[in-house]
Amino acid sequence: MNLSYTSREQVEVYRFNWPVAVGVPMLAILMQAFLPVRIPIFRAFDLPLLVTIFFAISRRSPVSGLLTGAAIGLTQDCLTHNMIGMYGIAQTLVGFAASSLGVKIDVENHYSRFLMTFGFYVLHQVVFFSIARGMAQQTLSWHWGQQAAFGVANSLMAVVLFAVLDNFKQRA
Repeated sequence: MNLSYTSREQVEVYRFNWPVAVGVPMLAILMQAFLPVRIPIFRAFDLPLLVTIFFAISRRSPVSGLLTGAAIGLTQDCLTHNMIGMYGIAQTLVGFAASSLGVKIDVENHYSRFLMTFGFYVLHQVVFFSIARGMAQQTLSWHWGQQAAFGVANSLMAVVLFAVLDNFKQRA
C-alpha cells in the first residue's frame, strides 16, 4: 500500500481560466462605477475589493494577490475622481494580506469568510483614508458607525458572492 502525504496548501490552491480571471474583476469594477449612480444603496458595497479578496484567498500566492489587488485597484482608480493610485495602494495591501492569510486558515468556511472580509474591509478603509488625508491632502472624515455597518454589509455580500464564485475554481 503506497501512502503519500499532500499538504494543505497543495490541496486547496485554485486557479481560474482567463475569461473568469479578467471578466469577473472587470464586471465588478463596471458595476461599482455605474450601479451606485442608479441605485444609491450600492454605495455601501465595494465589489472590486470583494473580488480582490476572493481571488487572493483562492490562489494563496502573495505575489498573485499583490498583483491582482494592484491591477483591480488601479483600474478602479481610472474610473473615479480620486488620484491615480489611491485604490491601487489600498487594494495591493489587501490582496497581499488576504493571500498570505489564506495560506494559514480555512477560507472555505462561511464564518471565516465573513470575519476575514470585515477585517480586510476595515484595513482597506484605514489605508485609503490615510492615503487620502496624508498624501493626497484631501479632507475626509471618518465615521466609525458607518464604516462598521458598511463592513458588515460587505461581509454579508462576500459570503454570497464567494459561494457563487466558488463554481469557477479549478484545482491548480
